[in-house]
Amino acid sequence: MRLTGPLRAAAVLLLVGLTWLLANTFFRGDSGSSVRHFFIGAGEEPTPSEPRPRKYKCGLSAPCPPKHLAFRLVSGAANVIGPKICLEDKMLVSSVKNNVGRGLNIALVNGVTGELLETKTFDMWAGDVSDLLKFLRPIHEGTLVFVASFDDAATKMNDESRRLFDELGSTAVKELAFRDSWVFVGAKGIENKSPFEQRMKNSKSSNKYEGWPESLEMDGCIPLRPPLES
Repeated sequence: MRLTGPLRAAAVLLLVGLTWLLANTFFRGDSGSSVRHFFIGAGEEPTPSEPRPRKYKCGLSAPCPPKHLAFRLVSGAANVIGPKICLEDKMLVSSVKNNVGRGLNIALVNGVTGELLETKTFDMWAGDVSDLLKFLRPIHEGTLVFVASFDDAATKMNDESRRLFDELGSTAVKELAFRDSWVFVGAKGIENKSPFEQRMKNSKSSNKYEGWPESLEMDGCIPLRPPLES
């Protein structure tokens, strides 16, 4: 059946109206959201994107309680990327600060105030272990000791150096071997073993890099000690 007269005019007007409505919806604002809005209806809102998780001091996923220090330790990757020691959002040891070295990277921190006392590196492949012993022996009661390995942390270790780390709360130092990855936080005068320690054994069957295990990363919150009684 052919449309004639008023019916044809009405059909043309209807077609023009629909075309205008679609064009107006499509070209108004952002085309993708306008088309989606047109088809899902005015009462439905697009799902907002997921918010990025908030990061706290040293990149922790949650804030530390009051009177606690936020920290993050990262051991070196093979013999290429240096270790990092972060405390309270301040980088104590890093390649950027140009204070990392092969072997043991150590930061001493006042356990009462959280103040950095000293950072030092010890070459445990070609260095002299007596330098490490002279550094560890006089550490004062209550001092926090942060350790991150780089390349090889164990070749020059002797019985006394292992005993000194054991007294700081280390469990893994007894078995620490050539090119193992190691991160550790201990304290002079600690009563029990430290909960902050990780070791990745150097093993040909599981190494991430050729000749080295993967880098270790550890973070957490350390309680400040009350002032020592005089």
